[in-house]
Amino acid sequence: MNSSPTPNEFNNIEDLENQPNSGDPGLQRFALRLKTSMGRDILIQTELDKLRTQLQCDRVILYYFYYQWKGQVTFESLSQAIFSIYGSTGADNCFNQEYAQLYQQGRISAIADIETEAIHPCYQKFLRSIYVRANLVVPVIVDNQLWGLLIAHYCQLPHLWNASEFELVKTVAKTLSNAPEIINLKR
Repeated sequence: MNSSPTPNEFNNIEDLENQPNSGDPGLQRFALRLKTSMGRDILIQTELDKLRTQLQCDRVILYYFYYQWKGQVTFESLSQAIFSIYGSTGADNCFNQEYAQLYQQGRISAIADIETEAIHPCYQKFLRSIYVRANLVVPVIVDNQLWGLLIAHYCQLPHLWNASEFELVKTVAKTLSNAPEIINLKR
């Protein structure tokens, strides 16, 4: 006999979290963490979708650092499914302490055309492999630590980034940096 909960039993996480004397404080902590992480996921995806629409670009991603400058694309918003790089671990062999420090200090990187700008060959090769023609990278700083990178890509054509686009991406990065759903999960 299977005693696993049915999907309908998880319709309201708040009920599980607030149930008096449920007898399992571990289950209550799990429910609270699940509720918080769901809130985080919804917030991030909503912000990425709005940003991609406003920039009219092909892809916006959140690259999350999980360990000493090793990271992964954990969220993406796409103009077309063919641009998906979800789960990509990025160019870890190109990203080192020097770059991490620059982003930690607030560096913003904008490349209008990877074919004409002077960028490191390792990085250029990586960007070609994921069909990037232009990109804008803004750090997401949480608790004074580099938590991730918010990245916008034009995959088909070059794009000269303007000041309002910089400000828009910086605003979304700041929104994520200050979101309780993200700050509370980091601790």
